[in-house]
Amino acid sequence: MAVAPFHVMIIGAGTGGMCLAHGLKQAGISVAVYERDRTRTDGLYGYRVGIDPDGSRSLHACLPQDLYDTFVATCARAPRYFNMLDEQMRELLSLRLRDETDPINSEKSVSRMTLRQVLLTDADDMVHFDKDFVRYEHEADGRVTAHFADGTSATGDLLVAADGTRSRVRRQYLPHATVQPSGVIAVGGKVALTDETKRLVSPKVFEGISLVFAPRGYSVVLHVMEFKWDRSGKVRNDIGGNDAELIARWPGLMYDNTRDYINWGFAAHTDKFPDDVTEMRGTDLVRLVEQMTLGWEDNLRTIFHLTDPGSCFPVSIATSVPVPQWKTTNVTLLGDAIHTMTAGRGVGANTALRDANLLRRKLIAVRDGQKKLLEAVHEYETKMVEYGFQAVEDSKKQQNGDSILHKPVVGRVALAAMRTGMRVVNRLPSVQKKMTDSLYRYRGADRDEEE
Repeated sequence: MAVAPFHVMIIGAGTGGMCLAHGLKQAGISVAVYERDRTRTDGLYGYRVGIDPDGSRSLHACLPQDLYDTFVATCARAPRYFNMLDEQMRELLSLRLRDETDPINSEKSVSRMTLRQVLLTDADDMVHFDKDFVRYEHEADGRVTAHFADGTSATGDLLVAADGTRSRVRRQYLPHATVQPSGVIAVGGKVALTDETKRLVSPKVFEGISLVFAPRGYSVVLHVMEFKWDRSGKVRNDIGGNDAELIARWPGLMYDNTRDYINWGFAAHTDKFPDDVTEMRGTDLVRLVEQMTLGWEDNLRTIFHLTDPGSCFPVSIATSVPVPQWKTTNVTLLGDAIHTMTAGRGVGANTALRDANLLRRKLIAVRDGQKKLLEAVHEYETKMVEYGFQAVEDSKKQQNGDSILHKPVVGRVALAAMRTGMRVVNRLPSVQKKMTDSLYRYRGADRDEEE
């Protein structure tokens, strides 16, 4: 049966939107992406994102093979440990992560800006920049038209909102699907990795992802990012020949200014910060974190002190309020546009990538005449709403202003009990292995792509 061609419009050229766009292009499905910003200046784009097996499989399924290979080549070295520490940098628990060589079903660390440049590679025919989405409307023939601030418009058969937490598409389409503060504010910063700063952390911290649990509900995440290019931006001589060739010919490298760094993020309950913290930047934020961590281990505070002020910014962490599944139309959503989540489980970007791959597969079924468009979108939404909002809830449990750890008295008791439990587990290899295996299962290591 001949199937009429259909056109997909994606609002937003973020991680999920671009993954979907490449997947549809690969499948021969007409697609266009409309993006407001040519250059992302949001501070988060200078930082690390962890890509888990779910995310890797989605990227592999959607990107051309050479572009996926470039993505893998431009990742930082993978972490070897998952450490939990106290504010004196004493080890509470350290999980040895798997030595993985599988380029697909493995954990990866990448700069968000680098990933953006990878996803924009060979996409000139799909992406339209300087398009600030204003509203959409349904046409008499059933199609949908997107209107932009510059007075232009575009019409297609399906409109996909991939425009993030503040999604304008969601506000119009699902005004009852709101986003609320989590009660936690985070401050992030980067420190250039040098011989001096490398000496400030232990070997396990240097080679891993580390979480610091401190009194008053304070926490810090530390991650060292080492890339395959040197401080001048040239490809290092000591990496594999294939990687060197891929990176050298990758046009995105000339736009990426990421150099090796120690990435840190300090988080606390909103009421622990001054009222104007979200307006603070640079040196003022660095000094604030130093003041809030008096008495902490000297080397950790030195890392804060040496932070590049230009890299330091605050984030009021938000989380979606889950809503029941809605009636399907030819407008749908993916990623943060529908299920914004805290960083508590580190799966936000990966869930967006999972959305993209799932929607790609459903739309291929439409291309092949196996499903009607609305039937395919409904199936996508049914599954996405289930795992997406579950991830929202799981992430909120891990990073939530209502956590007992933020309470003034019982919080200290809970922290002491948690630390004791971690120290016990740290002496039990069999329990450590179960925890590690559970971590990998949650992040999709054992999940089939079609699930």
